[in-house]
Amino acid sequence: MTLSRASKSPTVREFETTIAAVDGRDVELEETYFYPEGGGQPADRGTIGGIGTETVQKRDGAVVHTLASEPSLEPGSEVDCTVDDAFRTYCMRAHTASHVVYGAGRRLFDGLGYAGFDIGEEKVRIDLTTAEPIDDADLVELGRRSNRAVWDARSVTWERLPEAKARALEEISFNEKTEAGAMAEGQAESDQRVRVVTVGESTIGDESDGKPWDVAACGGTHVDNTRQIGPIEVLDRSNPGEGVTRVEFAVGPTGVDHAADVRAAVREASRIGGVPVDELPEAVARLQEEKAQLESELEELKAEVVVSRLSELSTVERDGATWAVGALEGLESNVVTEGARAVVGEEPDEPDVVAVVDGDGNGAPSVVVASTGEVDAGEVIDGVTDAFGGGGGGSPTAAQGGGLQADPAEVVAHLRGE
Repeated sequence: MTLSRASKSPTVREFETTIAAVDGRDVELEETYFYPEGGGQPADRGTIGGIGTETVQKRDGAVVHTLASEPSLEPGSEVDCTVDDAFRTYCMRAHTASHVVYGAGRRLFDGLGYAGFDIGEEKVRIDLTTAEPIDDADLVELGRRSNRAVWDARSVTWERLPEAKARALEEISFNEKTEAGAMAEGQAESDQRVRVVTVGESTIGDESDGKPWDVAACGGTHVDNTRQIGPIEVLDRSNPGEGVTRVEFAVGPTGVDHAADVRAAVREASRIGGVPVDELPEAVARLQEEKAQLESELEELKAEVVVSRLSELSTVERDGATWAVGALEGLESNVVTEGARAVVGEEPDEPDVVAVVDGDGNGAPSVVVASTGEVDAGEVIDGVTDAFGGGGGGSPTAAQGGGLQADPAEVVAHLRGE
């Protein structure tokens, strides 16, 4: 059985070893420093005998390297192997960063739980369970504390401990499902040992509480000091399941570029708004208030315009009632309904019924009817839909219909009793 030495010796990038087995494109090595996919960390990339790896996986306790093409290798022969330096370094930084972010979360949220993580090509996600939802302010503080832990240059160490001793460690994160690689393989259950990764106390900062920043059962590859991570850029959050918040962050170029884009956007907003950067929140709040006020005034003006146009409709006498009937274009049905209700009334100069057809020519016409109640508006709509199709309904004082299969002028003539 071949085990990976990547977690124990993460800085090894080149090594020579013996071919243990070959099955088509699948190769097993007597000794390997390739990290097999697992626990949220992707498989290492590199070459074996000059052929690129497609993936590296654990299968039945062995590390199997699947190559991009079938090799001409024989069991027992020596082979040179190279682990892709850039990708391994990225994964080490990203994996340690996830521990740093979790350590920051434990200092922010009561009862924090861990539900897994994943290293992507450009960003990393970590799933957290919290008693309360994580809001924008929490996200900002999570990033601030994570980067402070990077600046503090905290040591990162790993060791294998008896399982009972590992579980007894204060505040250890121990998720057997997501960190199966932390459990040593090929050992009797009574002698089971667990790989524990510790992000230590601050060495240069002033926020140390005397406790390690994070302690976790973990089988991944890591840097040996948080300063090697570089800036951690918290990107966003989402909710993939009940009680779970997914936090996405980036390290390396993606994080640097995102931070630069955000700063550029903030400065541009500051320039356009004519206010200093630190006054942007207050300026935006004022603009929102002004926008709401203008929208309210606009709605009032729209209502006044509708009432004015409805008041100008020609009238006709039908069955002892005065009807104001006509076609108007480009008005919302609900706005027309409210306006029509305002126009009908008990006064002699006010119509008993207002019937308005939407005559903008786009699609099937619609109709709005408002009444004092002496003429049933709902029955008027029923009569219109019986004559021209469509559907609708309402109360005796206000009703709407739509989908009429007729020209607006025909519907107006029908309503006028012509």
